[in-house]
Amino acid sequence: MKIAILGAGSWGTALGQVLHENGSEVLLWHLEADFADKINRSHEHPFLPGVRLGNKLRFTASVDEIAEYGDMMVSALPSQVVRQVLGQFPDDWQKMVISVSKGIENKTGFRMSEVILETLQLSADNIIVLSGPSHAEEVAKKYPAAIVAACIDIDHSRDVQKLFSNEYFRVYASCDVPGVEFGGAAKNIIALAAGICNGLGFGDNTMAALVTRGLEEIIRLGTALGAKRATFSGLSGMGDLIVTAFSCHSRNRQVGVRIGKGEKLKDILSSMEMVAEGVETTRSMHFLSRKHNIEMPICEQVYRVLFEDISPRKGILDLMGRELVDEHSV
Repeated sequence: MKIAILGAGSWGTALGQVLHENGSEVLLWHLEADFADKINRSHEHPFLPGVRLGNKLRFTASVDEIAEYGDMMVSALPSQVVRQVLGQFPDDWQKMVISVSKGIENKTGFRMSEVILETLQLSADNIIVLSGPSHAEEVAKKYPAAIVAACIDIDHSRDVQKLFSNEYFRVYASCDVPGVEFGGAAKNIIALAAGICNGLGFGDNTMAALVTRGLEEIIRLGTALGAKRATFSGLSGMGDLIVTAFSCHSRNRQVGVRIGKGEKLKDILSSMEMVAEGVETTRSMHFLSRKHNIEMPICEQVYRVLFEDISPRKGILDLMGRELVDEHSV
């Protein structure tokens, strides 16, 4: 099978390597021609040090070439540019799309599958979401990992399951698209909070409380918007939250640590080569929680720290000083 991958960052490239090793022909798109040419020559990716890419894994900077290539496409773009890039595709473009971007679009509050659906005018059963606890750096090194493929048509989820699965990469099938997407996006906000707590010097008790209550907020929002509660106890919910909140590979956690140590957000972002999706997703979740009147106190305090310039310590104090409630209320 020939597969196009839109987005040749670390995650798109790691998935391209998986597909290549599973026997597919893969072409990856990157915005910068020099970047694509350099990888074609070296077979090495700057964000995946020590990993030798397959010699037949190809890279391009041509949108026209990637749109024409293959039987299906993986969308691995940063979430806030998915609509912009897909808007350059031909009006009659009709293929299956596998979305692996973990974010919520600003302004609309759309999940990535909804952005793809609206932009490309596909049928919903031709969009599959692939998400779960899977750092690109570890997948590229063939460390065992397990994730979830979700589509409203479970047979399509199972097709993608078979396409990606191998001896080190195991895929489970699901039909809960909203649950898998909300879990993958919202956990980045909690990972920012986890990093902030680490940067402030807090310990294990704080982290346990944060992750547990953070998951409750994700469940509250997700189930109100059509997701199944059980999904959040699985790989794309709790699994992805754990790995992103605690791992040294997590860009969102790293941003949070630096904020907790006193750095300003704009300085942190200007120093980074890769995207920390949680920053813009915090804006989106703030929009959704207000729109649907869903209380998300941790996400609210992360928003205030990032965009309203309150200190991380004040954010923590405001959380701890809230009115006392029963555990599974708010």
